[in-house]
Amino acid sequence: QVQLAESGGGLAQAGGSLRLSCAPSGSRISIDAMAWWRQRPGEQREMVASIKNGIITNYADSVKGRFTIARDNTKDTVYLQMNSLKPEDTAVYYCAADVTIFTKWGNKRMDVWGQGTQVTVSS
Repeated sequence: QVQLAESGGGLAQAGGSLRLSCAPSGSRISIDAMAWWRQRPGEQREMVASIKNGIITNYADSVKGRFTIARDNTKDTVYLQMNSLKPEDTAVYYCAADVTIFTKWGNKRMDVWGQGTQVTVSS
């Protein structure tokens, strides 16, 4: 079983910063791409940033220049550094990973999601 544990959410003022972390647990796994998504109240979940092969990054236009995604490949941990926060960044942030699980019957590839962490930005 693979789980993702997120941390680092909380309350920040507009213009402030927060750093989210996401660490996987589980053995005999390989993680290719990881991403951060967010969901505002009443809205659909949207992808904020992704990282593939540890170096190829992609960002939503709304966070470019303010958010940075990075991955520690030794721990398979992914981080989201959020600077110049705005009230519209308020959302539940979810970590997601493209995981391959190795078993004696073969490999299984699946998307795994974290439970989410609340980020609230006050004006």
